[in-house]
Amino acid sequence: MTTKTIKTQHYPTPMLKHLPLRERPAYRVNNAGAASCAIYELLAAVIGGDQQIEIAQMLLARYGSLTELSCASAAELAQVKGLGPSKAASLQAALELARRMMTEAFEDKPQLRTPADAARLLMAEMSHLEQEHFKVLHLNTRNRLLGSETVYVGSLNSVHTRVAEVFRDAVRRNCAAIIVAHNHPSGDPTPSPEDVTVTRELVTAGKLLNIEVLDHLIIGHQRFVSLRERGLGFDQTTATAHSH
Repeated sequence: MTTKTIKTQHYPTPMLKHLPLRERPAYRVNNAGAASCAIYELLAAVIGGDQQIEIAQMLLARYGSLTELSCASAAELAQVKGLGPSKAASLQAALELARRMMTEAFEDKPQLRTPADAARLLMAEMSHLEQEHFKVLHLNTRNRLLGSETVYVGSLNSVHTRVAEVFRDAVRRNCAAIIVAHNHPSGDPTPSPEDVTVTRELVTAGKLLNIEVLDHLIIGHQRFVSLRERGLGFDQTTATAHSH
């Protein structure tokens, strides 16, 4: 008579317990420095707990990048096995701090010389928004940033733009120029005919107000399009963008 062997299913031992102390994420952050750590190690150190490495690796596999992970809601992260509301909140806070640090680096009146300069300023904030946002950058005579404002928040795929609203604070600040930008939640920054029409209207209004519209940027997922560079909505007499 043959006896059938039944295999008992065991929960795996957390990976952290197999690692020598010097190879554990928190130890490596403290002793080797955060810059020397892999992304999963940094995430694990934030998450903490016995299964921190497994959770960190799973999150990276599921979302593919820190940018995509930062778009996950607190409720969504809290449903991840082993994470829960408290750790999800810590993770979201860490990702938001990183995003704000990127924006803060430009707050000391950076000079925007090219479309890429403006795009770098906006990309972290706007590239993964789920609704269209229309933003205005206020510049002085040397193209240095004086401030910025979000003029409109639209629906999933549209935003209603009023020319007067776009220029209101620029006039109040006595700006020499502005750069306008909006995002495409689809991730594709290809300009629409409406984008070109709005750009043309803004350029015309800017001439009347003596406030130059240097560019209109469309932000996608880690990509952008400059309507100035493509010659869309800007005539030849306004071809001096970013040359102050």
